[in-house]
Amino acid sequence: MSNNNVKKPHGGINNNCPDNVREGLTVEDIKQSFLDNLRYHLGSTPLSASKNDLYTALALVVRERIFRQHFYSLENYSESENRIVAYLSAEFLPGPHLSNNLFNLGITEQAREALSSFAIDLDDLIEQEEEPGLGNGGLGRLASCYLDSLATLSIPAVGYGIRYEFGIFDQEIRGGWQVEITDKWLRKGNPWEIIRPNLSYKVKLGGYTEAWTDRKERLRVRWIPDTVVKGVAYDTPVLGYKAHSANPLRLWKAEAIESFDFSAFNHGDYYMAVQDKMFSENITKVLYPNDESTSGKVLRLEQQFFFVTCSLQDMIRVHLLIGRKLKDFHKKWAIQLNDTHPSLAVAELMRLLIDKHLMDWDTAWNVTCNTFAYTNHTLLPEALEKWPVPLFGKLLPRHLEIIYEINSRFLEIVKKVFPGDDGKLSRMSLIDESGDRYVRMANLATVGSSKVNGVARLHSELLKDTVLNDFADLWPEKFCNITNGVTPRRFAGMSNPGLKKLLDEKTSKEWLNDLSVLKELESFINDKNFLKEWRKIKLSVKKRLSVIIEQRTGVQVDPESLFDVQAKRIHEYKRQHLNVLHILTLYLRLKQNPELNISKRTFIFGGKAAPGYYMAKLIIKLINSVADIVNNDPDVNGCLKVVFFPDYNVTNAQNVYPAADLSEQISTAGKEASGTGNMKFSLNGALTIGTLDGANVEIREEVGEENFFLFGLTAAEVQEVKSKGYNPYVYYEQNTELRGVIDFIRSGALVGGDTELFRPLIDNLLHNDPYLLFADYQSYIDCQDQVGKLWQNQAEWTRKSILNTARMGKFSSDRSIREYCNLIWHV
Repeated sequence: MSNNNVKKPHGGINNNCPDNVREGLTVEDIKQSFLDNLRYHLGSTPLSASKNDLYTALALVVRERIFRQHFYSLENYSESENRIVAYLSAEFLPGPHLSNNLFNLGITEQAREALSSFAIDLDDLIEQEEEPGLGNGGLGRLASCYLDSLATLSIPAVGYGIRYEFGIFDQEIRGGWQVEITDKWLRKGNPWEIIRPNLSYKVKLGGYTEAWTDRKERLRVRWIPDTVVKGVAYDTPVLGYKAHSANPLRLWKAEAIESFDFSAFNHGDYYMAVQDKMFSENITKVLYPNDESTSGKVLRLEQQFFFVTCSLQDMIRVHLLIGRKLKDFHKKWAIQLNDTHPSLAVAELMRLLIDKHLMDWDTAWNVTCNTFAYTNHTLLPEALEKWPVPLFGKLLPRHLEIIYEINSRFLEIVKKVFPGDDGKLSRMSLIDESGDRYVRMANLATVGSSKVNGVARLHSELLKDTVLNDFADLWPEKFCNITNGVTPRRFAGMSNPGLKKLLDEKTSKEWLNDLSVLKELESFINDKNFLKEWRKIKLSVKKRLSVIIEQRTGVQVDPESLFDVQAKRIHEYKRQHLNVLHILTLYLRLKQNPELNISKRTFIFGGKAAPGYYMAKLIIKLINSVADIVNNDPDVNGCLKVVFFPDYNVTNAQNVYPAADLSEQISTAGKEASGTGNMKFSLNGALTIGTLDGANVEIREEVGEENFFLFGLTAAEVQEVKSKGYNPYVYYEQNTELRGVIDFIRSGALVGGDTELFRPLIDNLLHNDPYLLFADYQSYIDCQDQVGKLWQNQAEWTRKSILNTARMGKFSSDRSIREYCNLIWHV
């Protein structure tokens, strides 16, 4: 899977040339390059520079080495015969670049020594970096893990997305409530990106279409838009680990065709003079605008179309630049749709091929279907995107016509294969006509792709059995599974240096490039010295996190307590409130019997709630209210502490994953597609308590069921319980401890006697409980009791911790990418 046929960019490094300080990796080269950048790019010196100047100068030092040694452009790739992977995603969460690039270049310590000669601390500069918050959670982080692996494996690839001016909000906790703060990640500039003003494409919006006949008697369609904006490319290099390759992450920024109307300005209409600029730039202003209003829906659809058309126009430009024919476009490009957000690309590629490049329908459809593949990330029907037909047609009139034509031809196939089955026709149609009419984006992506994959084995099976069942009946060969993976470079090697050092010493070869090598650790599980060293490393990262927790929250925690961590997006199906019920169960047990012998625990939560999701925000308030009670009660705070870690992002995750002893993966079975946090925790030696949901199933198989705390209903049992008429109130009445916990919350004891604050949450659990907390409560509590008992046997806990790390080889994103290459992309 190498790209040996790709031409090397000009100016590759000559490691034998000591004079080339712009490329060299020695301490002296880095020092000189740092001074040069500080002086010539920033007009400063080490004495006069601000901390941001120092960070920027070092970032430029690193960026130079990436571009001079490793960077491949799309044009370089196109000259080879290899297929290029284009990864289309509305989200990317790359995390901080500086520390990761230093690590991948292998020059972290050289940079540290070079800076120390100027009395500059490298860690201070690393902390200076603003993290690009270009994603909401797991979807964007997965995309970035995959770009890391694509570069590490030297696979020709490009990531395409949106350069949001304001990313996912920064989270503050005030009075126990989440408060959203604007993420101004670009306010100090971004030294990692390269603007490409010469790479810009026009984006049409609104208007109407006209049919006409050209000189060759061909029926043609002309799209006459209301508005035209342009997308400008910004490239960030994504560097592989110890690989001579870095692939571009190309993000698009919206700009006006003409940013200033001088005529309007001269006539005194100052607003009109800049109106086009404001409208255009609004498209890429913010990640995921609130789409409850019509204007929010329009903006979100504009964003999705904007980035797919820019990306496709860019690929076509590169393809034609070197003399290739568009009928062979699919032979050169493999485009992966990361969820439904980029699925408009199916209709847009058809438009570009038919309307702009005059290709006939059948040829264009063959190219399109063999170019795209679609990754589904959700089993929740409400999360499968649909757009109201009137809104869609008003913004993208030509695309609606094309979708109607695709649908008409597709439904003819369905009729032939399933004659007389009107139900299938209705469910499989690209247009939902069961009430108000909607365009179904998941259906469009499925029809227009050569392959459709789920992201964990259970998820892929449920996908074929539920939301895409009809399509699996029609095209069973189209569906496959590729279980998610994570990059071990960032989430073990870089974020857990003590563990990396130990693993380097105890394994026979480079485990960061071959995670299966960690199986060699199994031979040490009875080595007392190794177990002692393992516990020592875990304690050191727990101490590191404890200091950060006190700085951020004011809560002092004991690093020798069991760190019980649930860090993920706040959502009812992820069941953070089930975790809270366990905490209150322990709390009430201790209040009733202060002499009770339980393991000392620190419960750590992290995650953000969508701004418009009231129930999720109420769960955050509940967690913080429980923390206030528990942490300030002398009867229990020697045994229990509760922390809500604010503003959970990639930077903070790098401190949390290594420190966890117990990983909470407790979603309702059948609801989580895969999860990747579960993999990062296990890789760092955390034991998992979880349901048979998502990738938990495969993690348990790999690490061994005896090294995994399993509880709860299976996905099949969840459906059976619901089909029989689930009544959560019965569980409340029959379970004394559960009733005591719920009554304690209802009493208002957590919030000074206010019995109304948590009423919506409690009433929902008592009378609806859509995610079956009550049904799983006792199983969860019993399992947590087993956790506490095992923690008291530190030698056995440590052995299980080691085995979790040792058996995580399957869950490297490198394995995932190899499977994409073999099963889907054929690169």
